[in-house]
Amino acid sequence: MRANFYALAAIGLWASLAALGVALKHVPPFLLTGIALCCGSVLAWPYFLKKPQLWRVRPSTLALGVCTLFGYHFFLFMGLRLASAVEVNLVNYLWPLLIVVLSPLYLAGVKLRGVHLIAAMLGFGGAALAILGGSDMDTAHTAKATWEPFAGYLLALASAFIWANYSLQTKRGELNNRGFPSAAIGLFGLLSGLASLLCHLVLEPSVSLSPQDGLLLLVLGFGPLGAAFFLWDKALKTGDVRQIGLLSYLTPLASTTLLLIVTGRALSWHTALAAVLIIGAALLGTRKN
Repeated sequence: MRANFYALAAIGLWASLAALGVALKHVPPFLLTGIALCCGSVLAWPYFLKKPQLWRVRPSTLALGVCTLFGYHFFLFMGLRLASAVEVNLVNYLWPLLIVVLSPLYLAGVKLRGVHLIAAMLGFGGAALAILGGSDMDTAHTAKATWEPFAGYLLALASAFIWANYSLQTKRGELNNRGFPSAAIGLFGLLSGLASLLCHLVLEPSVSLSPQDGLLLLVLGFGPLGAAFFLWDKALKTGDVRQIGLLSYLTPLASTTLLLIVTGRALSWHTALAAVLIIGAALLGTRKN
């Protein structure tokens, strides 16, 4: 249960990502990601200064962490540029389902029961309703080349696989005594943040940020792109990855609900039905028998 609380705390922080993204939509995505990841890494600096060996990880582990944090956001943001945000977010939210159904391929002795498969499909259906019902984006692509939306969906699918792979690799490493200290996530975030800033310098125009932008970037960095990663790591290493994957379906629901509050939009039947499906899936999937 403690691991589930860690997961729910991370999900709660990730729920604010969309609302913060709306408030910072004028900031180029690589600059946004780079500043936020670098800020988030600060949370691990006190542990590094006290015990520098906490950042001494295997090259393969370092590559996994940096490539995940950088690659996930790179593919997701590029997908959002090429295709409708509604469909891109929907495809990206396949990662909770992938965590559940791919766990037997990564973890020895883990088997899926029928209840997990049913809960996974219910949860994905709820996630789809939450995203589609809460989005106010236009799905038309008349100004885009015909190949661009398809490429955007493929990039979103790649981002989903990247995060699912990272989560399952983290759990497998912990079970095989090849895990890494949670403080090392600060190193992953710092290096991937610097890589994002480099991409900004090369690919994006320079912009001026206001004091309010700076404050929101700090909130984004220390929250959904900072503390959430550490909480997620703790949940993965101490809990049942199948249950955690199913609880992840709360992310799009919570994110959509917060967006409705921030934007002042009325609650739709999509969101209400999504709540029933997602909460039901989470309760069903966490049953022991």
